[in-house]
Amino acid sequence: MDPISKKAQHTRSYRRIHRWFSMVSILFLVLIAVTAILLAWKKQWNLVPKTQQSKTEMTGSWIPVEEMIAVGQAYVRDSLGKSTELDRVDIRPDKGIAKIVFKWHFTEVQVDGFSGEILSISQRNSDLIEKIHDGSILDFLAGSDGETAKLTYSTLTSGALLLLAFTGFFLWYWPRVMKRLKQRRVR
Repeated sequence: MDPISKKAQHTRSYRRIHRWFSMVSILFLVLIAVTAILLAWKKQWNLVPKTQQSKTEMTGSWIPVEEMIAVGQAYVRDSLGKSTELDRVDIRPDKGIAKIVFKWHFTEVQVDGFSGEILSISQRNSDLIEKIHDGSILDFLAGSDGETAKLTYSTLTSGALLLLAFTGFFLWYWPRVMKRLKQRRVR
């Protein structure tokens, strides 16, 4: 088989692979792209709650973190009727507050670090978008602490993207090589 026919055969194979993998993975790749844009612009588009400032003079001593957590949990349990299981507590000393974020819903309670007063109750839409972006939304919806779905989703979509990049390169490259080989034959 001559070199041009061999390259043409490879190009057809890459085109088939590229077409099928793109049809199968396009939804996931678009989802990742859209959520990446949303995450990049989350502060500008108010997808993350604005960090409040303590209302008291920030010269006193902080109340214990456990007390701030208890205030946040009591509000979520009594007023919202939601789970009180914590995901994380984000302490902001320069603002004089603590952000209490919960594990099984996207609520954030900002508590004044000096008085224990609740300053803000908000939805953390950016956390939901992040879970969609990395695939951990499937683990979240299943109520799982593991990362099986996240790892599978990330591995498969990344593998598909790499395969599309690889086959796409050769769909661009082989026709150029064939054109040069044809031009050499004519000379």
